[in-house]
Amino acid sequence: MPIVKSLRAIGHRSVNSVWRLGFAARFLALTLFYSGTSFRRFHLTVKEIFSSGVMSLIIILVAGMFVGMVLGLQGFETLKRYGSESALGSLVALSLVRELGPVLAALLFASRAGSAMTAEIGLMKATEQISAMEMMAVNPIARVVAPRFWAGVISMPLLAAMFSAMGVFGGYVVGVVLIGVDEGSFWSQMQGAVDFQHDVMNGVIKSFVFGVAVTAIALFEGFDAPPTAEGVSGATTRTVVQSSLAILMLDFVLTAFMFRGA
Repeated sequence: MPIVKSLRAIGHRSVNSVWRLGFAARFLALTLFYSGTSFRRFHLTVKEIFSSGVMSLIIILVAGMFVGMVLGLQGFETLKRYGSESALGSLVALSLVRELGPVLAALLFASRAGSAMTAEIGLMKATEQISAMEMMAVNPIARVVAPRFWAGVISMPLLAAMFSAMGVFGGYVVGVVLIGVDEGSFWSQMQGAVDFQHDVMNGVIKSFVFGVAVTAIALFEGFDAPPTAEGVSGATTRTVVQSSLAILMLDFVLTAFMFRGA
């Protein structure tokens, strides 16, 4: 009967979702358990930091620059209505450090580095490199997954900081150089408004959590991808979609906790 088939399909999808969630939790636990290799042979992690972090630097800096310029332009037009143009530096810096810097940098990191991690590990599985490692008594989680995981966790806060710094510079270029806001007011208002503990550290915590989430999702999807071209492409798509949703959801949760504790 159609109803029975529908219920059976719903049950099958529910069981499969719970199974994947448990497998993902076990995968993350094993990654943390075998992370000693990432630090004993730190050159593996440094290589992955270059691949995921340094290679993402150009898009992070360019995007941060233009986001800061847009904030400077829009913020000036808004503050001009209330005669508060001197607070433009505070507006740009707080918007970037608290919110836009970590979130947009994480979204770009997921699109560029996260998808690359998934595709790379998926292709290694499709070409049976993972199976070859297991046959040679080499733990693929310790050798392949853990260095990439810690590379993503280390790279994400640094990329978010660079995104925010370039955004502030972009706001300075538009506000001070092009529009003519007083330079002293721009920097002094910014220094007085931005608090290290409540603003900068909150942004660092967000970017660290985003780095853990994005990298874990990317590695799991690559390791769990079916060993076919279609399977790898589907896993790459799921990485970008799930990482983006996870970033936005975690951003709301972390912001709620941070405002409650402020």
